[in-house]
Amino acid sequence: MGLAVPVRLSPSSVSAFKDCPQAFRFSYIDRLPEPPSGPASKGTLVHRALERLMLRDAADRTIDAALADLDTARVELADDPDFADLELSDAEWAAFHADAELLVRRYFELEDPQSVRPIGLELKLSAEVGRVTLRGYIDRLELDADGELVITDYKTGSVPSEMYENTRLAGVHIYAFLCERMLGRRPARVQLYYLSKPEAIIATPSAQSVAGVERRTTAVWSAIARACERDDFRPSPGPLCDWCTFKPYCPAWGGDPTQAAELRGPGTMIETELPLAPVATP
Repeated sequence: MGLAVPVRLSPSSVSAFKDCPQAFRFSYIDRLPEPPSGPASKGTLVHRALERLMLRDAADRTIDAALADLDTARVELADDPDFADLELSDAEWAAFHADAELLVRRYFELEDPQSVRPIGLELKLSAEVGRVTLRGYIDRLELDADGELVITDYKTGSVPSEMYENTRLAGVHIYAFLCERMLGRRPARVQLYYLSKPEAIIATPSAQSVAGVERRTTAVWSAIARACERDDFRPSPGPLCDWCTFKPYCPAWGGDPTQAAELRGPGTMIETELPLAPVATP
């Protein structure tokens, strides 16, 4: 008997399936919980601080204001499980907050926030692509000096190597596609701000790149549907395995996928985030 097929995809879930179908199944089909991650939680904190900064009047977007917004974000997120459940020592918490402050400071090396004209923050976009809904969240949508749309995405991880840069840019083109579908205008550029270095990767979407999103999304969804129909999600071992929560249960590393259900904990019911539909042959 086949598995239910997700009826919604996002840039992250598309990337996850391409990286490792087995890990995709654990996360997006089985919806197994994962423990909070220090780097991911730090990214959430910095994103919230920069969102608050952009809500200020342009003249008030200073480093001091950004650090005050970071302090406010810490208070706002203190009870969030992604923070409250982090198991860090006092020294590790101190390093966590020092790193977050450094990332906020380095943002100012990439641009002058007083020159930014935001028209949307944490903006949810979605579009129907064949039999699946493609959706994503844009950190910042703005207008440049020429009145053109610009998408900015903050990244708190390391800058990708040349080998992986095209993978990251695939998500960029999805954002451009969603923007054009929902707003009727293709963005003039999409900016990935890697705060850790800091470094900006800027892409200029074209009609060809945006059209390619529809073809690739349909192809990925069809591959997911076939995998669900056959219950065949094969692992793809690689460098990312050492950071994967599910490695102990992965057959590529001698694990038993059926034992991953223990991650739910005794008596725990995990509610699926992606709506699921009965499997159908694409």
